[in-house]
Amino acid sequence: MKLILHHVNFATDNVDRLDRFYRDVLNMGAEENDLPVREKSRGYPGDVSFLTDGRIQFHLAEKDLEVGFRTGHAVNPVDRGHIAYRTDDIEAFRNHLKEKGVSFSDYGDIAVSGWQQIFFYDPDGNVIEVHQVDQA
Repeated sequence: MKLILHHVNFATDNVDRLDRFYRDVLNMGAEENDLPVREKSRGYPGDVSFLTDGRIQFHLAEKDLEVGFRTGHAVNPVDRGHIAYRTDDIEAFRNHLKEKGVSFSDYGDIAVSGWQQIFFYDPDGNVIEVHQVDQA
């Protein structure tokens, strides 16, 4: 199972302000490739801006403290944001987390159509996402 850094997600109360900052100060541009197809009616309807530094995506997401309650999941990925890795074998990674005794929330494709996502915490409470893009 391979893991590669895919994106960094920052949660904010003001997506437009954060978008302008990253564009103006860090010269980031709009991400136009490999964008997620969001499922706004299934748990997270918030605004998101997708930027890139040319290599890594940055997802600037509207903070939403209710996502966990609406979806029934313990981990809320848009409370404080998260770091995300893409894998080529999500099932193997699930088994790896179980073997290591790491609890996780399996979001499946509830937030992003065509992505199988799991979220978990590191020992300091930072949220980590691992996802796989469906091959179908």
